[in-house]
Amino acid sequence: MTSYDAELVVERRDLAAEGVLALTLRHPLGEELPAWEPGAHVDVILGPDLERQYSLCGDPADRHSWRVAVLREPDGRGGSAHVHGQLEAGDKVRVRGPRNHFALQPSPRYRFVAGGIGITPILPMLAEAEAAGAEWTLLYGGRTRNSMAFVGELSSYGDKVRVAPQDEAGLLDLDSELGTPQPGTLVYCCGPGPLLDAVEERCAQWPKGSLHVERFQPKVQETGADTEFEVVLERSGHTLTVPADVSVLDTVRSAGVEVLFSCTEGTCGTCETDVLEGTPDHRDSVLTDEEREAGETMLICVSRCRGKRLVLDL
Repeated sequence: MTSYDAELVVERRDLAAEGVLALTLRHPLGEELPAWEPGAHVDVILGPDLERQYSLCGDPADRHSWRVAVLREPDGRGGSAHVHGQLEAGDKVRVRGPRNHFALQPSPRYRFVAGGIGITPILPMLAEAEAAGAEWTLLYGGRTRNSMAFVGELSSYGDKVRVAPQDEAGLLDLDSELGTPQPGTLVYCCGPGPLLDAVEERCAQWPKGSLHVERFQPKVQETGADTEFEVVLERSGHTLTVPADVSVLDTVRSAGVEVLFSCTEGTCGTCETDVLEGTPDHRDSVLTDEEREAGETMLICVSRCRGKRLVLDL
C-alpha cells in the first residue's frame, strides 16, 4: 500500500473553540496535496513515538491546503499538548495519508450526530450532502457552547443544524432523533465512545448498513483467549509463528517485513491487510459488520486468527 508522505508547513493556527485549535497545512513549495473525500483522516507525526490521526475538516476542493482540528486533552498521551503548546505557524510536520474508512455513501437522506471534536469528519460531509441536494439534519452535542468547534460555520445551514450543549440541554435526545427506524436514511456519527454506543443501541433495529460510525478510541469488545497461530506472508515468502502474547503486526515487523501502521489500537485503519486464506478474528473498531463477515481484510495491529493459519498479502 502506498501513501502520500511529506513535510507540510503549518500556515495558520486558529482557535476554533475553547480548547480546540484548527491548523491549516500547506506544502512548503506550494505543491498540490492529494485529493480526499469527506471522512478522511491523516497521520501527523509530531515527533519520535508521537504520531496522531486527525480528520480533515476543510474543503476537499481546495487542493493546496488541509485543515485539521485538535482538542486539547490535559490527561491525554501528549499529542494534543504538543500541538497546542509547541507547534507554531511556520513549523513543519510530517504528514501521511489521507485514508478513509468513514466515507460518505450516496443517500437521499442523512442523519448526522456529532459529539465534541467528533464534528471534524462530519463537517465536510454536510457540505457534500447539501451540494447533492440530499435531505439532512445534524444533532451536535458538547459540554458547553464555547467548547464546540465550528459553530459559527454551521450557522449558515439554519435549522438543519441543532446545537445542543450539555450545560443547556442535557444529554442529546437520541430517542427522538433515532428511536424510529427511517428506511432510505443513512446515519453518520462521530464522537466519544459512550455517545457512539448509545447511537448503536438506538440504530440496532434500523435496516442493515444504515449506521456508520468513526471511533477515536477502541471499542470495548469481548474476545476469546489469545492463542498461537501461523501466518504466511505470500509476497515475501515468510512463514511465521504468531505467539499468543504478540500481535501479527509486531511479528511481521520482527521478521523485517515493512508494513504501514500508525495507531496500533485498531482505530485508524492504516495497517489494513488483504487476507488470502484463513478466518480473521476481528478486534478492530474500523471495519463494518459486512466487511468482517467477508473476511477479505483485517487490521493486523489488533486482530488475530480464528483457526491455526492465515495467509496474508504481505
